[in-house]
Amino acid sequence: MKIAVLMGGVSGEREVSLASGVQVARALREGGHEVVGVDTGRGILSSSQEAEILDSGVREPRAQGQEEDMLLTGDVGILTRHPRLVGTDVVFLALHGGRGEDGTVQTLLNVAGLSFVGSGPVGCALAMDKDLSKKLLRDASVPTPDWITVLGREEGEARLEEIISRLGLPLIVKPPSGGSTLGLSLAHDEGELSVALDLALQYEGEVMFERYVQGREVTVGILGQEALPVGEIIPDHELFDYECKYHPGMAREIFPADLSGEVAAQIQDHALAAHKALRLRDFSRVDFILEPGGTAWCLEANALPGMTGNSLLPKAAQAAGIAFPDLCHRIAELALRRGAG
Repeated sequence: MKIAVLMGGVSGEREVSLASGVQVARALREGGHEVVGVDTGRGILSSSQEAEILDSGVREPRAQGQEEDMLLTGDVGILTRHPRLVGTDVVFLALHGGRGEDGTVQTLLNVAGLSFVGSGPVGCALAMDKDLSKKLLRDASVPTPDWITVLGREEGEARLEEIISRLGLPLIVKPPSGGSTLGLSLAHDEGELSVALDLALQYEGEVMFERYVQGREVTVGILGQEALPVGEIIPDHELFDYECKYHPGMAREIFPADLSGEVAAQIQDHALAAHKALRLRDFSRVDFILEPGGTAWCLEANALPGMTGNSLLPKAAQAAGIAFPDLCHRIAELALRRGAG
């Protein structure tokens, strides 16, 4: 099939998206597909540009771009007009964060009548808004740590005493609509809370304070309606931060995790329930903290998880016997069978 891989964009997760996109494009070509790589912030990529991105790996994150994204200015028609994209069967989204993952691009693709991989506008919006998604997880009986979301520094500082009293210390502080742990901190005292608040506000105007759960970090990939093997992440840092996620050797990622069959099945059930509650489709990744008492606390669901060579979903698929090119093919095939919408 002919596939356009959308990547890059202008969000703070641009570098991760580029790394995902070029690796997906290469895998799809290995599977015999005709592939065109498209950086939504800059245009169609040449083979040499893709090769340069492949060679550079995942670069350090940058501030969210101020330049215009060609798709987000309403020019989604480029995907139907451009000579190299005429006859595209499926759009493979390798976008992360910002309007590439919050349902905006998905809405534009729907309007253009294009088939695309992953969740629709509603599912993407629900998963991206962690405050809303945690409410839906709670309603679906999926355990999630207690939290408080505030608007801006003034409200955050005014409610610090209440936040500490209710949630305790240490606390996770993060932007409620971000990804790749950008802007996330673990604050151990009031001084660190103030610094963490400032960091989170660099990414958006709202800030989420979340009860810190100490335990094993585990993750479940979803492919179609199937939960892949549970994986465990053991980071070098106190948290599984950007450096640990995207720099080789900074975390041990064990697939399948060393868990009893009963515990693994329970976590997979919770992951499928989260996937369903947030109206996700095709593929996702759901992250948990497994505390010593046995409760798996759901942290978040990712509608467009990373697809780099160091990403968790491909490793989970590999543990299930699905090679990376086959994983990309299966995802594209799900979209092709579903059609536009």
